[in-house]
Amino acid sequence: MRKIILLLIPLLACLISCSEKKNSSYRKQDIAEDLNIIVIHVDDLGWTDVGAFGSDYYETPNIDKLANQGVKFTNSYAAAAICSPTRAAMLTGKHPARTGITDWIRARFQGGIIPEDGSNPQGYDENGDRPLKTPKNYLYMPLSEVTIAELLKERGYQTGHIGKWHLGPEEYFPENQGFDVNIGGCDLGQPPSYFDPYEPFNGNEEYIIPNLPSRKEGEYLTDREGDEAVKFIAENKESKFFLQWASYTVHTPLMAKDELVDKYDSLEKGKQDNAVYAAMVESLDDNVGKIMHALDSLGLTDNTLLIFTSDNGGLMGNPNSQVTNNSPLRSQKGYPYEGGIRVPTIMRWPGNIPAGKTSKSPIITMDILPTVLRYVDGSVDESKWDGKDLSTVISHPEKEFKRDLFWHFPHYRGRDVVPYSIIRSGDFKLIKYHDGSEGELYDLKNDLGENENLISENPELARELELKLEEWLIDTKAKMPVKK
Repeated sequence: MRKIILLLIPLLACLISCSEKKNSSYRKQDIAEDLNIIVIHVDDLGWTDVGAFGSDYYETPNIDKLANQGVKFTNSYAAAAICSPTRAAMLTGKHPARTGITDWIRARFQGGIIPEDGSNPQGYDENGDRPLKTPKNYLYMPLSEVTIAELLKERGYQTGHIGKWHLGPEEYFPENQGFDVNIGGCDLGQPPSYFDPYEPFNGNEEYIIPNLPSRKEGEYLTDREGDEAVKFIAENKESKFFLQWASYTVHTPLMAKDELVDKYDSLEKGKQDNAVYAAMVESLDDNVGKIMHALDSLGLTDNTLLIFTSDNGGLMGNPNSQVTNNSPLRSQKGYPYEGGIRVPTIMRWPGNIPAGKTSKSPIITMDILPTVLRYVDGSVDESKWDGKDLSTVISHPEKEFKRDLFWHFPHYRGRDVVPYSIIRSGDFKLIKYHDGSEGELYDLKNDLGENENLISENPELARELELKLEEWLIDTKAKMPVKK
């Protein structure tokens, strides 16, 4: 018996040691005290605009490499089919219906003049001869909203914003919303030009990027943003940092470097065929690679959570002038179909996020904030936000976690988009139109292109989803259009 006990002692010691190592490793993953966070929030990048998500024309080796090193989310959604609501949702973790930003914000040069009392617009737009009055959209994100940058600053982070902001005029720029550094973030929704000195063609002095001084005439804007991102990373390598690079690319105006346009003009076209747009995507990819290389060279890759996503679906333009092609998804930016709201998303954190995996679980913009806080703090109170902590989804990408997702757009857009709200529940998606038009119900598992409206065939399911949607609209105190 004594011999048996003596033999067991080393075995028990090994088991205890291994268990301690395992638990230590788990704790390290749960609370990453030195974790850096980079969010690359691309403007108007469609779901299939990168190779890893199916592009047959655009070349994106760096973004594809990122996908191979992390988790690719194929059921990832923007909070809205347009930019400003999604940007506010990412920063606050709250639905656009809650923030009051449900449409794109008009810049000063577009008539977005804040009243003397500083308040956001209230009431309704009359919309001419259309049957509904629609809620006025905000002109800025209120300073009372607590942003992810402010939350991370409280936790000792250096914070930087580079690129597009589009959430209000100067008083509401990034430096007033928790960012230590702001380069290029202003009230503009698109750049006046993609080439230094970034001046407007019409000479409008209000249509400028006020915090992006000229550096080298002719320099491409996306390259400048990439350089500024690398500079911020290098300057803060000894401390924890949060960087939001919200590239102006690939929003209009479509402008790219001549040599890249020539390259794509010489290539065989696929379902996507715009050489200028392709060149813009490649410049985006080049600068994603620039950031990845900087992290590698500075020894920061393993303690940096890198999130790549888009603010809404791709702009397709019209059949005579295609910008991009979102096929197999239906439609484009601004519309309630998958082409307007489904976006490419990738997350990488070597050693903590599985490499080369794909998740089919539905996720949405608001999830970024609680997920980041979960990794930073070790736990998160999801009840404070509309987003969900994705750490379990990320750790188990092979499992498909079910949840309901919602959208609300109480405005008209152009001549063919009327106020709508959406619910996706499981594989089914219901679009409710607030002008009384017949709703639409799609089975996304079997009909990703939303070709067959099932609402007449499945009235009970449609009503069940509509009731869920109505409860959600009440819960979020969503502003609703009203009949005249």
